[in-house]
Amino acid sequence: MVLRECGRPPVLERRAAPVPGDGSVLVDVVAAPITPLDLLCASGTSYFGAPATPYVPGVQGVGHLADGTAVWFATPAGMRPGDGSMASVVAVPEDDLVPLPGGTPLILVAALGLSAVAALGALRAAGSPEGRTVLVLGAGGTVGQAAIQLALLSGARRVIAVARSEAARRHAASLGATAVPIEALDEPVDLVVDPVFGAPAAAALRVLRPGGSLVNLGSAAGATAPIDSATLRSGSLQILGYTNNALSPRRRADMITEIAAHATAGRLTVTHEAIPVTATEDAWERDDPGRRVLTF
Repeated sequence: MVLRECGRPPVLERRAAPVPGDGSVLVDVVAAPITPLDLLCASGTSYFGAPATPYVPGVQGVGHLADGTAVWFATPAGMRPGDGSMASVVAVPEDDLVPLPGGTPLILVAALGLSAVAALGALRAAGSPEGRTVLVLGAGGTVGQAAIQLALLSGARRVIAVARSEAARRHAASLGATAVPIEALDEPVDLVVDPVFGAPAAAALRVLRPGGSLVNLGSAAGATAPIDSATLRSGSLQILGYTNNALSPRRRADMITEIAAHATAGRLTVTHEAIPVTATEDAWERDDPGRRVLTF
């Protein structure tokens, strides 16, 4: 899939297979998710600046090496010049490969990928969730769904999930959370995982226990939030920012390995849909719930 014009979907093209440079290997791609970061970069309005076009989008994917080894991999597509994961064959630096054991559900791991890494990193940014009450905002999204399950797997005492739709709240409850609308937030919590910011983040701060932390990793509900000084100071609260871009390749690989193990054991999943790459153009512009994963 080749993006030739920012703000428009990529189009299917046939190209010669890439030639790997020093330290890179070829990966036969099995699946590549369409993520919010892919859409943001392709819009030409991201904080990385407009990408050089044409390019192949896709900041992550799963596939096989020539010897059959299954791998997850990352790319800087859209953030730096170069092609990404939305091609049948890609050249990937060896540092950006994470080997996966046989039996790993590759399409599910593609759907989880960096969203689950972000959820896990946010949960640990302010210390272990073990024994704590965790509030997850945006619980209907991929990050939110992963955060619910990873918090419970990490020993959280309780997980409260906030989501806009009744369907998303029902799904969050099926994952083990107590699901509520934002207006019903009244129980004290120790840690907030916040992929939305805006008014929901301000509401979450008001139920944080003294010394509690809110970890922000996105702005789906707004780039700014109506936070008041008195709330912050009266509870000695912490607001932390989290980004996967700060991870070293080794740390990211360790987290992907942990996530893949949970997925393989049936302990971690997210709503997702496998879509043939030939249907990318329609899938690109859809705004329905769940992660869309292109398959090759």
